[in-house]
Amino acid sequence: MTDRRRRTAPRRRGRTRQIAPRTHWLLLSVLAVTLSTALLLQGYTHHMFGITSDDVTGARGRSEAVPARVTHGGPVIANAAGAVHTARPAARTIALTFDDGPDPVWTPRILDALRRNHVRATFFVVGNEVAAHPELARRIVADGHQIGIHTFTHPDLARLAPWQRSLELRETQLAVAGAAGVTTALLRPPYSSRNDALDDADWSVLKQADAAGYVTVLSTQDAEDWQRPGIARIVANATPHGHAGQILLMHDGGGDRSQTVAALNTLIPRLKAQGFRFTTVGAAVGMAGPVQPAGLRDHLQGMALVNVLQAGDRVVRLLGVLMYAAGAISVLRAAVVLIAARRHRRLRQAGRRGSSWGPPVTRPVSVIVPAYNESAGIEAAVRSLLASDHPVEIIVVDDGSTDGTADLVESLRLPGVRVIRQENAGKPAALNTGLAAASCDLVVMVDGDTVFEPDAVRTIVQPFADPRVGAVSGNAKVVNRGGLLGRWQHIEYVVGFNLDRRLFDLAECMPTVPGAVGAFRRRALLDLGGVSDVTLAEDTDLTMALCRAGWRVVYEEGAVAWTEAPASLGALWRQRYRWCYGTLQAMWKHRGALVQRGAAGKLGRRGLVYLLLFQVLLPLLAPVVDIFAVYGLLFLDPVRISGLWLAFLLLQLGMGLYAFRLDGERPGPLWSLPLQQFVYRQLMYLVVIQSVFTALSGSRLRWQRMERYGSLRAPTGTQTAGDAGTAAPARPEPDRYGAAAQPEPYEPIAPRGSYAAVPDPGSYAAVPDPGSSVSRSDPGPYAAVPDPGSSVSRSDAWPYVAVPDSESSVSRPHVWPSVSRPDPGPSVSRSDAWPSASRPDPGSSVSRPDPWPYASHPQSGPSESHLQPGPYAAPSPPAPHDTTRWY
Repeated sequence: MTDRRRRTAPRRRGRTRQIAPRTHWLLLSVLAVTLSTALLLQGYTHHMFGITSDDVTGARGRSEAVPARVTHGGPVIANAAGAVHTARPAARTIALTFDDGPDPVWTPRILDALRRNHVRATFFVVGNEVAAHPELARRIVADGHQIGIHTFTHPDLARLAPWQRSLELRETQLAVAGAAGVTTALLRPPYSSRNDALDDADWSVLKQADAAGYVTVLSTQDAEDWQRPGIARIVANATPHGHAGQILLMHDGGGDRSQTVAALNTLIPRLKAQGFRFTTVGAAVGMAGPVQPAGLRDHLQGMALVNVLQAGDRVVRLLGVLMYAAGAISVLRAAVVLIAARRHRRLRQAGRRGSSWGPPVTRPVSVIVPAYNESAGIEAAVRSLLASDHPVEIIVVDDGSTDGTADLVESLRLPGVRVIRQENAGKPAALNTGLAAASCDLVVMVDGDTVFEPDAVRTIVQPFADPRVGAVSGNAKVVNRGGLLGRWQHIEYVVGFNLDRRLFDLAECMPTVPGAVGAFRRRALLDLGGVSDVTLAEDTDLTMALCRAGWRVVYEEGAVAWTEAPASLGALWRQRYRWCYGTLQAMWKHRGALVQRGAAGKLGRRGLVYLLLFQVLLPLLAPVVDIFAVYGLLFLDPVRISGLWLAFLLLQLGMGLYAFRLDGERPGPLWSLPLQQFVYRQLMYLVVIQSVFTALSGSRLRWQRMERYGSLRAPTGTQTAGDAGTAAPARPEPDRYGAAAQPEPYEPIAPRGSYAAVPDPGSYAAVPDPGSSVSRSDPGPYAAVPDPGSSVSRSDAWPYVAVPDSESSVSRPHVWPSVSRPDPGPSVSRSDAWPSASRPDPGSSVSRPDPWPYASHPQSGPSESHLQPGPYAAPSPPAPHDTTRWY
């Protein structure tokens, strides 16, 4: 049966703008590159080499290239690349030198000890330590000590390429210039000792350093304090044998230097008593000004380097905290979800044994199938509904399809199936059209790409035995599971969506009844004003509005329906982008629930907070987590990082096995779970990033249609009216809820006064006219017909509003779908009308600003109406053909 009417969908404002923000991807790329660069620099400076003991460099190599005058000369070596010369301190002169600092604990204590004993020393600093503690470098210079460089990351320079050596020296010099405002010509290579320990590789380092303007300072006496042999042993090692001048090697960083501090307090007074004097390296060998003020350019570059490295350190610390927090929250979520799923299963099993919902629900159900270009799967969807073991009426609302969807359904001549055509106006308008035409109090909404199990309708309506239940979510499963993409979506549906729905059911904060399989009380929808088109996630918006209105929304896992999932990455992106953006819109629209009480407060403080945390904030951190994981593999402990990743993978696998068991699924597809972490997961968090940026930029999206692949199959045994003489499909005896073979008569809804509006109804205040409802000559209890000639203004009209006579002038910013078409003559102005508002006859003036991108032109010519009247519908004369638009 087909209902053909002509109505022109009013054109809406606010949906024509489609901005594709690309700047945020450039910004995101820049941030990712910047973060990666900072982490690489931080990893190189802190974890590539590091400070180790002075005896780890291995055996000494050949020394044929080292000049004899160097091997037997003084510890200060200059002009190594040319006519080399060396120098040594004068007799009874000791140049105290400290390596591997500055250290925030031990360097200040050593400086204090030197100040108490009125001694000047030379500190060979490590560049990354200077960047981490620039105030200590400034104090070293301010206290009158000399400063030299000890490379940036403390590597063995002999083992590095020449370009790495230059980088080590240059970056250390910049760090000193930025922190202390000076430059130095003094260099001590890490792991160096005396002149006779130099080999050919070391000599090449000294020549390259000389070419860069450095004077190499070795040592003549090693206190060996890095071994922590005890205070007495350090003092003995540091005491000269004889009166020759010495360059004494000690350490102020690289470990616990408490013994060094204590030894200085003993050593300095003792050597002074023996006639030794303490000075800097430059003064000990007579060098003129090895430390000079830094130039402006070097100082600015050094400050920039120090700031970048400090920022990198802070970022790494922050990322570490976030990683631990995210890990703890994820583990806690997994535990809560699994416990909730187990409890939900037990409650449902106990409910089936004790009929916890109440007596079986056997009254008929209206099934609304909105369809736009669904010819690939509409036949399978409709036939599966006809095969239901529960009495149904099926209403297919063709929303301006161009592929012959309506013609296909009509050609099947299936009993109990009505087809309503309207111009392309979007999925919410199509659902409102079906809602207005429905004759049953219970309504099931089904996507045109969904196939129901025979018992799905009967199962999904059983919770309505509880008068508090206003909507029921079914169990949507992926039918096209072939290939990795299909398996990954199958895993997400079973593990992600269904486990979360069990948790939401127990917490009484269900945020979404999926459009593929959901059941509603028609009365509850009418009270809200129908399905809103304000957001792209009309199912989420509608479900949240029901929760805020005080209705309970539950999950029935036994109501199984099969739906097609996107088969390409592009199609998946478009679908999830619309879902995520629409969810963000719905969350923002219903943010008032956070401060409300009762059912609305449960939605706000439980459901919205959960969505914000796990569907917005954590996905936004996911790219950072991935970058930090790579950083850990490169610079931290790769075994530990791999172990943590494996532990989380095992946790996900455990959740997957349990979720598959609950849903009665074979666990075979879970083998692809590790691969899901490298492609699918990244795509999902990029979708969230795109959605958040789109929302922040104020852009709005068009409704989009998913590609159909024809993978759905009609259930066997369902025949058309042309194929068999039966008037309706056979309905097997119920085996679960004991539905009666004969449905109970439908009880009309008792009249309600003005419906109770949601606290923050937004667009639910009134539903626009989708243009598909039947003209009612007897409006019934929901309509008030004004006297002829009266002027009626309804900014908040009743759900069923009758239209006055042709003499009256009516102004309706919002009207219900079942408003009859006005007689010729009146002028109707709808500056904010819904897309499917009734179209006035020729001659009327209609204001339609901003057409939608998919708005279709009305078709001309009358067509027949074969709509079967129901309790809410009186037969009406043939009306013009109506069309509306899709998402």
